[in-house]
Amino acid sequence: MALTDAQIRTLKPVNKQFKKFDGNGLLLLVKPNGSKLFQGKYRFNGKERLASYGPYPDISLKEARIDHEKLRALLRQGIDPANDSRLPNSDPEHLQFKTAAEEWYQNKLPAWAAATVKKRRALLDNDLLPWLGDIPFSEITPTKLLKALRRIEGRGALDTARNAQQVLNDICRYAVWTQRITSNPASDLQGALKPFKTKHRPAIVEPTSFGQLLRKLESYQGRFQTKMLLQILPLVFQRPGNVRQMEWVEIHWDKAEWRIPASKMKMREDHIVPLSKQALSILNELQPLTGRYRYVFSNQSNKTERCASENTINKALRTLGVDTSETHCAHGFRASARTMLDEQLDFPIELIEHQLAHTVKDALGRAYNRTKHLPQRLDMMQKWADYLDKVKEENLPN
Repeated sequence: MALTDAQIRTLKPVNKQFKKFDGNGLLLLVKPNGSKLFQGKYRFNGKERLASYGPYPDISLKEARIDHEKLRALLRQGIDPANDSRLPNSDPEHLQFKTAAEEWYQNKLPAWAAATVKKRRALLDNDLLPWLGDIPFSEITPTKLLKALRRIEGRGALDTARNAQQVLNDICRYAVWTQRITSNPASDLQGALKPFKTKHRPAIVEPTSFGQLLRKLESYQGRFQTKMLLQILPLVFQRPGNVRQMEWVEIHWDKAEWRIPASKMKMREDHIVPLSKQALSILNELQPLTGRYRYVFSNQSNKTERCASENTINKALRTLGVDTSETHCAHGFRASARTMLDEQLDFPIELIEHQLAHTVKDALGRAYNRTKHLPQRLDMMQKWADYLDKVKEENLPN
């Protein structure tokens, strides 16, 4: 039975990829990650081959049928579709690496957080396009791709090189989907880069030492907004970028909640942070100062349009004598909370992970929604704030 658009839209992925056939060799491949790709089976000189027409919904069912009929027309003329330029777009610029890379980038934009957009743009502009951009895909080889990666490795940016390898693989896969090439040259780079050991961000997780850190935060003598930013970080333990970008419209005073919109979240889902009495007290102190601006922690040079800069937190910690590369950094407050909420206050890991905005699934494999266990999370956040007061007081000088 021929496929329909309605049927394709409702197809759900399973653990293994599967195919749905339309007729005359045209099929839709559905992968476990949910992607759907139009393909065409055909024979030439007795050998079975497979053509790729592109991903759905970028390529509609109607467009896939037209492309497949073009392929069949070539076969009737005795022409090998794999070697004929009339099927894919043969415009020279269309076949260049940079064109496919830009198309891939634009397609991904809606699903990326702002930080990811910035990093991917910089990676393309600084590390990949200057050396690969003008090369036609017909001339892109694993050796040329590896040379670009080695250039990144050569300056010691091993993490960036690893990210670049994944980006190259994604772009080349996109080029296969859009019929620029028939196979992915980046797939042969597996294991080609130097081993990279992820270094965990430093964090204090021992209560006595953490109490000493809290005392240091209170002693900060710099800008008042920065001092408040330092003090609210351990209370809410969200990603530093989210805390810096906190907006007054996101604070729901009546429910004691900070509601972060999906557009700001790494997992692209709304996130609720219950606010303890201590966190609300900090916000109340700040409101007369920055309440007329967009951001709770406004930028010193541009209060009306920008939030505190990315380096603000770690710079302030270093001013207090904290080694942010070895002892504790801005992101470390998340690890501190996760460890002590588990080991000292005995809260369930699932509850902690959910409040950290990590993906947590229930017994049926469904991701918890943003309001799941909200009363328990509010209780946890208040007890955590009270606990911080306790460990801070225990470190007061006699």
